[in-house]
Amino acid sequence: MTACIQKDSLPETEPFSHRLLRWWKVHGRHDLPWQHERTPYRVWVAEIMLQQTQAGTVIPYFLRFIKQFPDLKTLARADQDAVMSAWSGLGYYARARNLHKTARICAARHNGQLPQSPDELVALPGIGRSTANAIAAQAFDTPVAILDGNVKRVLARHAGITGWPGRSAVERKLRAEAKRRMPATNAASYTQAIMDLGAGICTRHRPQYRSCPVASDCFALHNNQTRVLPAPRPKRKRPLRALTLFLASNKNGEVLMQKRPSTGIWGGLWSLPEAGDLDPELADGSSTPGMTMHHELTHLRLEITVKKISFAPGRLVAESPSQRWMKPARALELGLPQPIRALLEDQ
Repeated sequence: MTACIQKDSLPETEPFSHRLLRWWKVHGRHDLPWQHERTPYRVWVAEIMLQQTQAGTVIPYFLRFIKQFPDLKTLARADQDAVMSAWSGLGYYARARNLHKTARICAARHNGQLPQSPDELVALPGIGRSTANAIAAQAFDTPVAILDGNVKRVLARHAGITGWPGRSAVERKLRAEAKRRMPATNAASYTQAIMDLGAGICTRHRPQYRSCPVASDCFALHNNQTRVLPAPRPKRKRPLRALTLFLASNKNGEVLMQKRPSTGIWGGLWSLPEAGDLDPELADGSSTPGMTMHHELTHLRLEITVKKISFAPGRLVAESPSQRWMKPARALELGLPQPIRALLEDQ
């Protein structure tokens, strides 16, 4: 068994940031769409999209979103349905609602611009401390450290920090290490570099240590702990929620769509009416027993039963701002949960 090598006994080398920046100039990502051009607005939109989502998935959504909403003022003036539609399929829809809220706040209070201070940024909807620092570093070259998932993994391994990074005590240690490594200049490049290191080299599984520019003094590598650092999230069982929805149609080939409340699952998206929101006795008797779909959310498992019903002439549900009859093709232009989109595409 190999003896544990203490961090202080690892070889002295040049600063972490110097090695990382030299590696990044050659091997880092330099062609991400939010890097060209690197405006505060584009950086902000990208950072919100990158919360909980990998860059490869984000890129096509980012390009479409920026084409539709090229600047903050355009986004602030937009209808929420248009914003949710542009976000549809990317998931974690509270991000889109908060993005829209922040745009309107900035238009009203900050002359249509994002504030430069991390403390002012973190006061805006949907912007936590790490995201605020990432925006400040990449958009304004402010030397503040970030702690996204990739960076936490790099620091936990390199500094030998045990425990799940989601715990406050562990996060404090990681933040101290992040600050200690942060260079006084080149904040934007360094921030991108450490994210790239985590995304491409110091990966969760099979890290490429032979290509790592900071491997010489990595605690986890020298102690054979890359598989156990960082510690995983403690396992928890996600609850199962049953949801009954009605796919209601009329003689015009339209379906009844309902906008969900701004809070709760699929907040602010258009979906099918839920049991309790629609009286099935209004149907003409041609309802089906229902089909069942399963859908996984981060914190919840959904068992969705969809019942088809047809409405007889003269017995239609009245429309309202949150409930409308529309052709399936029109519904598909709205912001929809992924399982509802898949269902309507089959109609």
